[in-house]
Amino acid sequence: MQETIESRLARVERELAILKAKSTAGSPGWISKVTGSFRDDPEFEEILRLGKELRDAEEPEDPKAN
Repeated sequence: MQETIESRLARVERELAILKAKSTAGSPGWISKVTGSFRDDPEFEEILRLGKELRDAEEPEDPKAN
């Protein structure tokens, strides 16, 4: 027997609710664990500088600027 769209959607919504509950339950998350861990690290500062340099170099030229 084929599942109806309604029953499939209901199942997906239930599973999504479970995943949301798991992702917010009790754990501060990975971002909280690494935030600030590279503070005052000169190598990380260099990585940030090089990343910005690369992004700036890849920006398309503004045709209105000419």
